[in-house]
Amino acid sequence: MDHAADAHRTDLMTITRFVLNEQSKYPESRGDFTILLSHIVLGCKFVCTSVNKAGLAKLIGLAGETNIQGEEQKKLDVLSNEVFIKALVSSGRTRVLVSEEDENAIFVESSKRGRYCVVFDPLDGSSNIDCGVSIGTIFGIYMVKDDHEPTLDDVLQPGKQMVAAGYCMYGSSCTLVLSTGTGVNGFTLDPSLGEFILTHPDIKIPKKGKIYSVNEGNAKNWDAPTAAYVEKCKFPKDGSSSKSLRYIGSMVADVHRTLLYGGTFMYPADKRNPNGKLRVLYEVFPMSFLIEKAGGQAFTGKQRALDLVPTKIHERSPVFLGSYDEIEEIKALYAAEGQKK
Repeated sequence: MDHAADAHRTDLMTITRFVLNEQSKYPESRGDFTILLSHIVLGCKFVCTSVNKAGLAKLIGLAGETNIQGEEQKKLDVLSNEVFIKALVSSGRTRVLVSEEDENAIFVESSKRGRYCVVFDPLDGSSNIDCGVSIGTIFGIYMVKDDHEPTLDDVLQPGKQMVAAGYCMYGSSCTLVLSTGTGVNGFTLDPSLGEFILTHPDIKIPKKGKIYSVNEGNAKNWDAPTAAYVEKCKFPKDGSSSKSLRYIGSMVADVHRTLLYGGTFMYPADKRNPNGKLRVLYEVFPMSFLIEKAGGQAFTGKQRALDLVPTKIHERSPVFLGSYDEIEEIKALYAAEGQKK
């Protein structure tokens, strides 16, 4: 990579330019989606700045409230949630918002209402804030076709109905990964320009991977197929090398690595959490959407993750996502277990 030449390039593909180019492919487009996305990007930039100076600004630590999931809220959680809600409502393009931090869905008032519903986790992995580990924002977007009064049914749809999904990771660099339904692209924030620049065009997840990612502390509570797959990763019987375990405990960071390097990310059901722990709408669906659009698969242990039909906005599900061939192996193990029963 010629960094000197890069420094003098003026044809940088910014996220705004990229989305406008995509929009031009649809002559009937009114630009609503582009406006919505620009507000999400602004929210990501704001949170990135806040994360970077959190230690100095005393934003780290508990805010003294507990969110709907029973997790004690951190100040950055609260701030990020407010930032995204304000950014999304002020876009004038949203109608229903679902946040991990709020017990109830937010129905946008009619004067500011648009045709998009956004589900999001404003700051995923927030328990890692104090130790400087990568954290991120996850979002998914649904579009409502007709102009009815907004209801929960507008967001209680299978993930395959999403029109776009993405995440923004706040780590050594600020990276935004986005899919608008065709392909997956990664953008990195250039602090000197204040712009997200296309750095990872058309991301494709490798068909096989050498990494597995799971919280092995829960191993004693796993079901047989999960235990069998992890055993195979560590002690392969075909003479191949063992896979490496990498688990950060921040979903955005773990999925980002899986997307780029291949392998599997798993948060299976276990005896203590028979429905898994990750939330369907704003964790499982957006990440599954991205993985599938990059050529991978996402599976719940019973079905394709994006076919799930949620009945509650904070519903949970197990998930196995990653390289196509690796998830095929997991599906085969579950199918074999089903035949035994």
